[in-house]
Amino acid sequence: TDVKMTRFVITINDAIDLVFKSFKFMKGAEIIIPKIPSIKIIDLAKAIDSNKKIKIVGIRPGEKLHEILCPFDDARLTIEFKNHYTIIPSTNFTFQKKKLIKNLLNEKGKFVKNDFKYESGDNPNFLKIKDLKKLLK
Repeated sequence: TDVKMTRFVITINDAIDLVFKSFKFMKGAEIIIPKIPSIKIIDLAKAIDSNKKIKIVGIRPGEKLHEILCPFDDARLTIEFKNHYTIIPSTNFTFQKKKLIKNLLNEKGKFVKNDFKYESGDNPNFLKIKDLKKLLK
């Protein structure tokens, strides 16, 4: 709808793997956000059929330009690990605010900066059209 619009993308297999892995390291009530690539919606349209003319209709009511998985408001509760972020519950006192945190799989993580957000438009990892074509097959 808008040429600047972006979204995160995850395969079904990666989503299933994330769910099963999360069961192994969650303490309880956390929100697990995988570090996954972003796509430009315009690139997705081109990957589906590069010969079709694309009509830009503009952003629709209720739509957002970018997807946000870790909102700015939750930065104080967000821990970064190698492959994911964990947002800890604000009412759970079993987590202590330390510089370095370990989950139940002994993976090391650290709290993000107070101005952190994880948004599809700012993501350094974008898939190219050729990568999207591979995913679509």
